[in-house]
Amino acid sequence: MARGTRTNLATLAGAVGDHSPVDRPAASTTPTNVPLSELAPNPRNPRDHLGDLTDLVSITGTQLQPALVVTRGAYLTLYPEDEPNIGLARWVVINGCRRLAAADNFGRPTLDIVVKDEVAKNRVTLLAAAVIENVGRRDFDVIEEAKAVELMVAECGTAERAALKLAKSKGWVSQRRALLQLAPELQTALRKGELAIRTARSLAQVPPQAQVEAWKAERDQGHQAPDPDQDTTPGERKPDRTPVTAAKVTRTFRRLEANPATLAHALLDYLDEDGVRALLDILTSPRP
Repeated sequence: MARGTRTNLATLAGAVGDHSPVDRPAASTTPTNVPLSELAPNPRNPRDHLGDLTDLVSITGTQLQPALVVTRGAYLTLYPEDEPNIGLARWVVINGCRRLAAADNFGRPTLDIVVKDEVAKNRVTLLAAAVIENVGRRDFDVIEEAKAVELMVAECGTAERAALKLAKSKGWVSQRRALLQLAPELQTALRKGELAIRTARSLAQVPPQAQVEAWKAERDQGHQAPDPDQDTTPGERKPDRTPVTAAKVTRTFRRLEANPATLAHALLDYLDEDGVRALLDILTSPRP
């Protein structure tokens, strides 16, 4: 796989698991570090793509978090029809498919794992584990997120049960599902960051055939409105968002009265492995 390219899950499945060139050693116990040949990516991963893996190149030296896996038997009990997709792999990666892809992409022959078959006690629990890992991630675009939420609702039976499983409000679930009512052109704009999610939620209430025209009218109105802070030369476009400063983040933390444990969990959810490493370096360096 080329460095810096988006990785498709089907491509990953073709390179690891039963198709991996790495030899399959015999093992009578469950190890914590296993060859890639023993692992298969979750065929039910809610992501369309694994994104650019260059942010995980450090996995060749250090894997900060183990991948969460379930045994082959536990997975196939829930999804026997997926057996062709996992080949002869002994474990199925539920959380950590990007780490698995990065290891394969950058030449790491093994992956640290944690085996938790309780995650596969039913389909709802398994899907929730995969969705929760990705919700809110920077590289998990909002339409993928909406599709994942829709899968949860379908599996759970109601939006209320899905919200409970995802530890989200019913309103949040409804808002994400509404984005799937957008016209394809608007979904593409939303994924590219050209359409704000707040605007997208409003447009989703408009009949599909009128959504694009409504968006164009809103953009035209926005372009005609004077900008009191305009300080760029003609032809230049100011950024849609103002830069985030440490002071602004600090004020947010104070307003939320966030404690250290909450901050740590939030940062672990937000940052990738390189980001966590950079944060640790900054926190442990002497302050000027």
